[in-house]
Amino acid sequence: MIKFYYHPSPNPAKVALYLEEAGLPYELVPVDTRKGEQHAPGYTAINPNAKTPALVDGDSTVFDSNAILLYLAEKTGLFLPDNTAAQRAQMHSWLMFVASGIGPYSGQCVHFKHYAPEPDTYAVNRYDFEAWRHWGIVDARLAKHRHMLGDAYTLVDMAVWGWARAVPFVLGANAWDKLPHVKRLLDEINARPAAQRVEALKTRHAFKTEMDESARTALFPQNLRIGS
Repeated sequence: MIKFYYHPSPNPAKVALYLEEAGLPYELVPVDTRKGEQHAPGYTAINPNAKTPALVDGDSTVFDSNAILLYLAEKTGLFLPDNTAAQRAQMHSWLMFVASGIGPYSGQCVHFKHYAPEPDTYAVNRYDFEAWRHWGIVDARLAKHRHMLGDAYTLVDMAVWGWARAVPFVLGANAWDKLPHVKRLLDEINARPAAQRVEALKTRHAFKTEMDESARTALFPQNLRIGS
């Protein structure tokens, strides 16, 4: 059975959505990142990047959420576009756009707005601008298409959904006023039974929610270098 190493944050959520949509049986293994469990040797042997999620499927070990989505899609043949060069080019382009743009810039925007130990106007402006730019590109795409690759619901929509759930925290409470098409996709996916099952996953385990000093050390180990 698939072992799915999970934390209730955007990247694991999109993998959870694929697993639920595909009806794949899996064992959920919680990784409490605010307790530093992602740094344990047993976990870094699976995911050397010490991030969530990771997946073990028999002899196959996959880390990085977008790589996991591709692995699962190739394994099952589900939630892929038509098998044409043009459609697969679109799939890879938009999936990598989420991997290299939406995720990193949204994540850094959150960090500098909400968790940085000292205010940094330049950093906040840089990542807020880029996060808005990336989400604006997605919104423009969805203004022309029901889903990211056209009419069909695919793994790329799942990748977008994982981060779209966090848009108000990333960009502010009024973000949906400027991103109506992203909000429409989010609402459509949220209404799916698989997405509702994913939302219920976080209640299975008592993940740490406090952002105390030990959590900051676990999540932001670079702070240990300050003053050293």
